[in-house]
Amino acid sequence: MPRLSIHRLSMAHPGDVSALAALIGDGTLPARQIRAVIGKTEGNGGLNDFTRGYFTQSLLHLLADATDEAPEDLAGRIPCVLSGGTEGVLSPHYMVFAVDPAEDGPEGLAMGTAFGPPVAPEDVGNDAQIMRVAAAVRAAMADAGIAGPGDVALVQVKSPAGGPGLLLRSVAGGAMGAALALGDVPAVAAREDALLTALDLFSPRVSASAGVEVTRDEVVVFGRAAGWCGGLRIAVRPMADALDLAAIQAAFRAAGLEAKPDVPPAQRPRIRAVLAKGEPDRRHRIRGQRHTMLGDIDIDAQRHLRGALGAVIASVAGDGRIFVSGGAAHQGPPGGGLVAVIAEEA
Repeated sequence: MPRLSIHRLSMAHPGDVSALAALIGDGTLPARQIRAVIGKTEGNGGLNDFTRGYFTQSLLHLLADATDEAPEDLAGRIPCVLSGGTEGVLSPHYMVFAVDPAEDGPEGLAMGTAFGPPVAPEDVGNDAQIMRVAAAVRAAMADAGIAGPGDVALVQVKSPAGGPGLLLRSVAGGAMGAALALGDVPAVAAREDALLTALDLFSPRVSASAGVEVTRDEVVVFGRAAGWCGGLRIAVRPMADALDLAAIQAAFRAAGLEAKPDVPPAQRPRIRAVLAKGEPDRRHRIRGQRHTMLGDIDIDAQRHLRGALGAVIASVAGDGRIFVSGGAAHQGPPGGGLVAVIAEEA
């Protein structure tokens, strides 16, 4: 059975895949073992953010040359989940998830992937999307050999952005579908009329985003499964708000790292991935004090959020390569979000 490995790589510009090319070229990472890519690009994170598509194009051309597969075939089997916006101290980077099938072990961190069917741009943020994503999550669990929802640690969803005004509804639809599949939201409540309104319906282990560079729902699931090799540990914690330092530190500690208050330099190379979701509190308050993120006409609220939350998490990690994504409806507590850390075991 397989072993999961994660390579966290920096990029000099949105089309820079030279670090991955080097790993493939020297034999460190066989290209055919790559199963998913998750990353942050330096665009604005909106509908007109083309840095994500630029990176995806560069990635697929590199992998096509290395595997002799067509780019469209690679796009159909390797999820490429990108979030635009590296505000503040956040650093553009990407995480390459690879599976070596020749290894085996009693139990370890497993990863599975799945895709939904191609959809029309307007067919998001509705009951159909919720059902599509729920089915894809179950398929990804089966792909990983994860026995049940209780063994799932984190689900990463990427959905088509839809047209103007639909991006956040698509994010919410993807999150609700994953929450339904995990049993964190009951079927009777996981309906389109609850999206972006019933914020008390959420999963503390789902991260969802949307973009114009994808045409169908893409899902990556992480959890424990028999037969996978050990060596990696994942920890996921809900955050009450964007200042929830205690939750962030708890996630790092649960992943086997010290965080008193930050991760010591000697332990930082063990960090393989840090992912977070956050949302400007719609009550315009954080711990009783007013914030102005939602009323700023110069800077989008999600960009404010990414810069602020990214700084808090990076101060603990000692590294700006943090996947911070805004738009956290139905992903962790309202006004908060979640943080996930994957680290090598000592």
